[in-house]
Amino acid sequence: MKQFLIVVAGVFAGLVLFFVGVPLLVVSLIAGAAAPSGPPARTVLSLDLRKSLSDQDSQNPLAAFGSSGSLMSVVQTLHRAESDGRVKGLLIRLPEEGLAPATADELRLAIKAFRKSGKTVVAHSQGLYPSGAAVTTYMLGAAADQFWMQPGASLQSVGMASQDMFLKRLFDKYGVKADYEQRYEYKNAVNPYLYDDYTPAHREAELAWMGSVYATAVTSAAADRRQAPEALRTLLEAGPYQAEDARAKGLIDRVGQEREAETNLLAAAGKDAKLVKLDDYHPGDKDKHADGTIAVINAEGAIVTGTSDNGGLGGGQTVYSDDVAKAFYDAARDKAVKAIVFRISSPGGSDTASEQILAGVRAAKAAGKPVVVSMGTYAASGGYWIASQATEIVAQPTTLTGSIGVYGGKFALGDALGRFGVDLRSLKVGGDFADAFGPEQPFTATQKAAFSGWMDRIYQGFVERVAQGRRLPVERVREIAKGRVWTGAQALPLGLVDHVGGFYDAVARARALGKITGDGEVELKNLPARKSPLDLLQQTMGVSAAGARTLAAAAWVMGDPRAQSLLNQMAQARLGVQGSTVMAPLIH
Repeated sequence: MKQFLIVVAGVFAGLVLFFVGVPLLVVSLIAGAAAPSGPPARTVLSLDLRKSLSDQDSQNPLAAFGSSGSLMSVVQTLHRAESDGRVKGLLIRLPEEGLAPATADELRLAIKAFRKSGKTVVAHSQGLYPSGAAVTTYMLGAAADQFWMQPGASLQSVGMASQDMFLKRLFDKYGVKADYEQRYEYKNAVNPYLYDDYTPAHREAELAWMGSVYATAVTSAAADRRQAPEALRTLLEAGPYQAEDARAKGLIDRVGQEREAETNLLAAAGKDAKLVKLDDYHPGDKDKHADGTIAVINAEGAIVTGTSDNGGLGGGQTVYSDDVAKAFYDAARDKAVKAIVFRISSPGGSDTASEQILAGVRAAKAAGKPVVVSMGTYAASGGYWIASQATEIVAQPTTLTGSIGVYGGKFALGDALGRFGVDLRSLKVGGDFADAFGPEQPFTATQKAAFSGWMDRIYQGFVERVAQGRRLPVERVREIAKGRVWTGAQALPLGLVDHVGGFYDAVARARALGKITGDGEVELKNLPARKSPLDLLQQTMGVSAAGARTLAAAAWVMGDPRAQSLLNQMAQARLGVQGSTVMAPLIH
């Protein structure tokens, strides 16, 4: 009887868990399983950029709930829409603040390709304000056929600015010791802890990349507005302007409410034209033969060791070295894969995790699979480490890259806490370095020497990997390294990247290097494949595949229609319906 009650209690707890935890998963299954109909005969797509975009789709299926989408999904969807005769135009809602520069560059390329296919693009703004880089948002609006602004709105794309908060005087006042080392003077991430103002190297590097980004944005906007870059720059910097003044000076095309821009675009698209959100656009399956397969491996966020299997339900973007390295080994073994595009948008992270991923890149190249890196917003520090030995590197002109350097250290809090009656004490056994990272005091002289040597070895290894991958002398890499950040435009003449361009430029290079011939499409195969809701259920709830089927079957018996969808997903998985692919048009 006792065992029976335990079993009953277990089944009951499992069913409660199922009914509480699964509904969102089931909803995503239903959404994914529903066969979408094609768009209306006359369709105008709408893209709202007022919410931030991640660079890549999350591997977590729950991240789609409440998500504003990803740059890669937008770019790939617009590419598919280019050849869809039912799609007549695109309406873009611009953000009031500055878009990440490389994001704006990637979207600009997608918009220009969309327009080249004969479709109309209208951008509408409710105001552009000088938060960081509003000039990049202006650049994006300038790429449209028509640039609208709301009446009375303000155009303040007058330049670029950034702010840093320096904490050195505060630390001195309260006895906090920031005991950090940098390799070298341009590796300024910890400067706010060490100084009370910009060092000369910090100031030089910041102004250099900001100036590069600003020049790129103004030059691109000027080309699209058919103006001289210096004339446009002078005009913008004389602002701010109200929408009506901006129109009079030729900075925008129309003044009107968003509904007016929408109505105008729909009328131009033809009778009975419908507005369809880009996320809801499904062109339908195309029965076209693919000339070859290119694997797309994604890496967005901080680089860490481990696997996303331990990541739970969180939707944040993290580059797990186990997962990314495995994707390269899988691509290397896949006979259908002819080349790899490695999409990176990462500020860096663990050197050991970066090295594990780089080993995967090497293995793929050794297997005869060219690897082309496509850089997003940034591919710096560890993000450049994992890119450094690719076959070729493609970066946006405003991508932040390089930062070939390392920093590390600790905060010594013993004195600060002592002033408030808190005493830190420690014990240790073993060598002198055993308590080196204890927070009670700064490094001792011997600990400092050991730590400094460790930092030197990491930096030297980084330099050597870049020199080997980029075919540059070690001394030349040392000159352009020192932790300095470069834009893609600056990195090109330095030999740190091979081409300036976007994702589909990287696809074109991968196609050429992989010797994929023909005039048809290539299949883009995303690795690792995005987890299914069933995978996430098993991972996060500790439910085995058999257990999940048992719980779903029990819910089926109880008449829950959500369970039928889940069982259908399981059946599809058993039949091998999995993975994530998308068809990419040939880029000429």
